[in-house]
Amino acid sequence: MRVFLFLFLLFPLIELALLIQVGSAIGVLPTLLLVIGTAILGSVLLRVAGVATAWRAREKLARGELPEQEMLEGLLIAVGGGLLLLPGFISDIVGVLCLIPFTRRLLVNKLRQRAAEQAMRQRAFADDLAARSGQTRPGAAQPNVLEGEYERRD
Repeated sequence: MRVFLFLFLLFPLIELALLIQVGSAIGVLPTLLLVIGTAILGSVLLRVAGVATAWRAREKLARGELPEQEMLEGLLIAVGGGLLLLPGFISDIVGVLCLIPFTRRLLVNKLRQRAAEQAMRQRAFADDLAARSGQTRPGAAQPNVLEGEYERRD
């Protein structure tokens, strides 16, 4: 968590240093035009990619399927568009990678793989704790036994 906070605080400084370097190399006006151009490009790509993903998700829902791939792609499209709207070249590169369909699908597959691995680790940890305490899992098959007394009257 501390590493994430450190990188979060360091990121604007790196972006600013890169903007200054690019500005000194190509000039202030071209640098400003690049920053404004990437913001406009980000908003256009965000709209186009978002609509395409929404249509694919709608088609899957109409077929009765769960659009988990499209939901994750939509999340990456929103992140990528937001990064393109931020001024800076590093955020623009990461934003474009989130918006390109090929790299977006690679990122989504990586996210799904990591989520599945995390779920397996949590499941194994919960099963291990349950085995140590002598309890069974709530989802495990247990016999349906009702305890009680009865009296037969003829």
